[in-house]
Amino acid sequence: MHDAMADLNALLVARIAQDGPLRLSDFMAECLFHPTAGYYSTRDPLGQTGDFTTAPEISQMFGEMIGLSLAQSWLDQGAPAAFTLAELGPGRGTLMADILRVARAVPGFVDAANIHLVEASPALREKQRALLGAAPVWHDTVEDLPTHLPLFLVANEFFDALPIRQFERRGDMWCERMIGAADGTLVWGLGAPCPQPALAHRQDDTKDGDLVELCPQAGPISTAIGARIEAQGGMALFIDYGDWRSLGDTFQALERHAATNPLSSPGKADLTAHVDFEVIAKATPSGHSKLTPQGLFLERLGITQRAQALATKLDGEALKSHVAAHRRLTHPHEMGTLFKVLALFPKRAAPPPGCETWLLKS
Repeated sequence: MHDAMADLNALLVARIAQDGPLRLSDFMAECLFHPTAGYYSTRDPLGQTGDFTTAPEISQMFGEMIGLSLAQSWLDQGAPAAFTLAELGPGRGTLMADILRVARAVPGFVDAANIHLVEASPALREKQRALLGAAPVWHDTVEDLPTHLPLFLVANEFFDALPIRQFERRGDMWCERMIGAADGTLVWGLGAPCPQPALAHRQDDTKDGDLVELCPQAGPISTAIGARIEAQGGMALFIDYGDWRSLGDTFQALERHAATNPLSSPGKADLTAHVDFEVIAKATPSGHSKLTPQGLFLERLGITQRAQALATKLDGEALKSHVAAHRRLTHPHEMGTLFKVLALFPKRAAPPPGCETWLLKS
């Protein structure tokens, strides 16, 4: 692993020497998805032995609530006899396994579901196959998902890993934050001031020196998913940390559950940034919900009642762990408000359970 990291650092330094400084988005893409030295290409990053833990790994209750929302939406839209059940960035497959387990209580749902997973990591695809069997169809990109069936989709901590660009305001111009090299070490720098049409709407809420992040892939992914949902029916739940609009530097690296310098260990640390949900919402041709805190979303779906029911069968350390998991998922000082939920659904349909209508596109 160390040699692969050294190779990736050398590869990036050589690329910079040949082509000039890298955009942050290019740096992130190489660090996360390089075929032999990229973070997701070489490891299972989840759990106590990895670098971070996601909600499905904290408690089965998270996936159960997501499954209830998906199944009820399927019923509300007439229980189509065949549909695509998709997940973006499925991790170990834990969330999908929990969704399928709880959804078996809804007659016809699992039988009608065609499972599709969008996963870039070969290592994680193997984990998913071990848990879910051969039933899923794997894809490299969202665009590869079927277009002819209703689409019921979930993406938990998917958008935060998409490569971003960063810009610092200078008058009416923007300087892009770049990554260069000095004596074999990666260093930060700023590009020349340039106009950025994609940031024209940010002139009113920013000042000189403010930093704004853009995720080039977020809008097109939302458009592709929303177009399928508007045309064929279905819904999507996007769950991630972030807010309605990006402001400030949220780019971070995580290694062994602790923050680290993102430039010091390319390919070794997880790289993420907070999600700008406004971009996702405005890009979809479907309707979208109000942005909802994760804790409120889960409470609306009955997570506390589910937690109480499970607690009756537990005691000792298992009960303490269960109570802590419920708190971690829902409490405002834990994941309850940092994480948000945005739903996409047809303009002609009701929002998924747990969400409420805020804006329906005309």
